[in-house]
Amino acid sequence: MRTRATGAYPRGRDTPWLDDSAGRVMRPYTASGGRTRPGVALDLLSLMTATGVRPRVPLGAEHTLALRLCAGAAAVTVAEVAGQLRLPAVVVKVLLSDLMEHGAVMAQAPRFPGGGSFAADDQSLLQAVLDGLRKRL
Repeated sequence: MRTRATGAYPRGRDTPWLDDSAGRVMRPYTASGGRTRPGVALDLLSLMTATGVRPRVPLGAEHTLALRLCAGAAAVTVAEVAGQLRLPAVVVKVLLSDLMEHGAVMAQAPRFPGGGSFAADDQSLLQAVLDGLRKRL
């Protein structure tokens, strides 16, 4: 059963794509029409926000659920949408890209501490992450 606020399915429950006893009912790429590349480049940390514009063409149930998730919060990352829908990130990127092309959602580049962009060799950020993990363990 979907939650009323977001339209997402709680973990451990049957969904249109996953049945607890039978396993995956539908191949994930069916949701994206077999496409594996989004029309718009999205990062896993891209912040997605609903614009309030309704697509003029009918879209699938997965598109509707993704749109509800984007509308249910100030901003939600691509990774969060993928986790809530329990679909691979690349499939969700295709769905969100479709919604962007119809003007239903917009994306913002990820925000990083200090206002800059993340570089894999950013020692200070990587050290902060490592220190935080050590505190939790």
